[in-house]
Amino acid sequence: MKILITAFESFGGREANASAAVLEKLPEQISGCEVEKALLPVVFGKAAETVLRHPADCVFLLGEAAGRDAVTPEIRSVNLRDARIPDNDGNSPREEIILPGAPKEYRTVFPVRDIVQQMQQEGYRIEVSEDAGRYVCNDTFFLTGMRTMVPVAFVHVPAVPGEVDAFAGTVCRYVALCVGSFTGT
Repeated sequence: MKILITAFESFGGREANASAAVLEKLPEQISGCEVEKALLPVVFGKAAETVLRHPADCVFLLGEAAGRDAVTPEIRSVNLRDARIPDNDGNSPREEIILPGAPKEYRTVFPVRDIVQQMQQEGYRIEVSEDAGRYVCNDTFFLTGMRTMVPVAFVHVPAVPGEVDAFAGTVCRYVALCVGSFTGT
């Protein structure tokens, strides 16, 4: 089984993106599955196009969430773009439907709440997040979820550079538990 894990390049004038730093720290195998890694552009639509060029059995998208202090798996994405800042190509959609005629949301098939609860009991700093916002993270999660037949998850990591190793460990454990829920192992 192959797992695709992605992260984003820097954006908004920042020099780095915490999700990319976490991605670099992840192992080449998780739960016996090959891990393929990809860095995505912070551009509406183009990020999902990049993901979809990498066939995998499950997809885990990582993004950065400034202001958070825990890893936060997302339950859903919504069919809406609403940029508070331009993406890296200068696009600033406001209240724009991503896919006309598509459902209002995409929900991950992974049991996010159960996995987060288990990981909290194991001592991980992790919390559930209801949705992925309205920026490129949400856009990528929604488009990937709607255009592929494999399970897709999105995980935001805090923008705290000194804790990259801890966040990578949390993401690795989360991915392992998601894969286990998918494969029954």
